[in-house]
Amino acid sequence: MCQLLGMNCATPTDINFSFRGFSQRAGITSDHSDGFGIAFFEDKACRLFVDNQSAVDSPLAELIRNYPIKSRNVIAHIRKATQGKINLENSHPFMRELWGRQWIFAHNGDLMGFNPALSGRYQPVGDTDSELAFCYILEQLSSRFGGVQPTLDDIFACLAEIAPQIAEYGTFNFFLSNGQALFSYATTKLHWIIREYPFQNAHLIDVDMDIDFSTVTTPDDRVAVITTEPLTNNETWQAYQPGEMILFKDGKIEKQKLTTVNRLKREREDPSLIRKTKADIY
Repeated sequence: MCQLLGMNCATPTDINFSFRGFSQRAGITSDHSDGFGIAFFEDKACRLFVDNQSAVDSPLAELIRNYPIKSRNVIAHIRKATQGKINLENSHPFMRELWGRQWIFAHNGDLMGFNPALSGRYQPVGDTDSELAFCYILEQLSSRFGGVQPTLDDIFACLAEIAPQIAEYGTFNFFLSNGQALFSYATTKLHWIIREYPFQNAHLIDVDMDIDFSTVTTPDDRVAVITTEPLTNNETWQAYQPGEMILFKDGKIEKQKLTTVNRLKREREDPSLIRKTKADIY
């Protein structure tokens, strides 16, 4: 399985500290070495960096570790391939346009037998279940709301319907953002933390490095960090409940909902899914 890292902030912030620890899991402290990617939003558009090299070896990843790009919404991914070849078109995050904005999506999990019919506007470039799910989600949003972007609350409500339906096919942890906020969903493992004034010291788990955030922040800053496994060992991370969807905006939780995934129904219909569904490899 892959691992996810997301950041949503009240003011533009760099992700260098978190990404330095997170990227160690791409071959040093774990084996998520089948490519990496990271997207930094700047209003409607974003800077997207992807590579089919691991985040340990990639020169792009080294650039990200040292280049303080500031953004209010960031999505990063390190891949351990389950479906699709190890090549550039299968590297997360994926990007598409909807309602005049760039949308970014990254997924951790494995969807077995998920093969929805697509109308044609959104088609996968690669051959991962993840990109297929992204195209399906955007198609559903576009179909439901037409040519005018709905409110974030309306998008959240729609995603809370769609995500459990997709999750019936396996493990479905994902981030989705259009630069205004960060939507997140977990069927297995995701954790979050919100850092705000008064800021504290944080120490990374995957590399011996710490930072005193009080020396590099202001009282106006507030940062939500969301990741598959906690990144620090001296802070209190909150775990998602299975089926929980959380919307982060301005570095805080704007909305959350606990959904139900009907996996038993899927297993009865297709017994071949039992092993994959129940394994839920974290």
